[in-house]
Amino acid sequence: MHAPDAEYTRWIGRTETIDDTLAPAQADAAAATLDRDGAPFRPGQPLPPLWQWFYFHAPVPQHTLAADGHAPRGDFLPPVPQPRRMFAGARITVHHPLRLGEAARREGEIRDVTMKTGRSGSLAFVRVGYRYLQGGALCIEEEQDIVYRDPSPAGGATASVALPAPSSGVHTRLVHPDARLLFRFSALTFNAHRIHYDRDYARGEEGYPGLVVHGQLIAMLLLALAEDVAAPGARVVQSFAFRSERPVFDGAPLRLAAEQLGATVRLDARGPDGLVAQGATATFRVEPSRE
Repeated sequence: MHAPDAEYTRWIGRTETIDDTLAPAQADAAAATLDRDGAPFRPGQPLPPLWQWFYFHAPVPQHTLAADGHAPRGDFLPPVPQPRRMFAGARITVHHPLRLGEAARREGEIRDVTMKTGRSGSLAFVRVGYRYLQGGALCIEEEQDIVYRDPSPAGGATASVALPAPSSGVHTRLVHPDARLLFRFSALTFNAHRIHYDRDYARGEEGYPGLVVHGQLIAMLLLALAEDVAAPGARVVQSFAFRSERPVFDGAPLRLAAEQLGATVRLDARGPDGLVAQGATATFRVEPSRE
């Protein structure tokens, strides 16, 4: 086990609180971006799982943004020296859905900071916990893994292993993320990281072959597939966890796969090379019959 670097230990336990009113219009914009059918959202309706990412944005002034588009470090997030940042994964537990049109609060806390050295250079792992509350009740718990790394000529792709083709019991879906989708998703999440919308920057500065598809976007696409294949009566999301393995880029097909295992759905997303870009697991709660 690697102990947190002494210089950054003092960030562990640091907190951040953001209040927001969950405007239905933002959910409508998200639904349009994700091609989700249905009537416009109304106050009082439940916010779909993971859509808390479309709210609770810190109002970071434009002039303070770093060259890559991220907010400056050293306030809530620790000022680790590695310049490249990746949202590596998250674990979410849903106790109760957040309700649209109502005030809500997100409480954040730095839970761990660990420095390591890998094949690609030095790495910093930051674990952040979030609690989403409404009316004083805990609705959602979330833990995020953020990885900071040194620059890499290969764009930071990590080693992975090609897995066999899905069996007959696996449901698949092919999606084609493009620059328009990535731009709109960046806007919805108030994410100015330039690798998602500035092709020249993504190629010239960070060494990627194209625009990087957001890990959170892939997670939402996977959960949408899981909801479609979950057993009848067990389509209320109880928990969701994902881990990003390697980047995927705009203009290339992304194959989503889901395998139902009782109340759990195991998921993965693969780029055109057949390697796993993101793995995930969704667990559903069986709702009692109303008949």
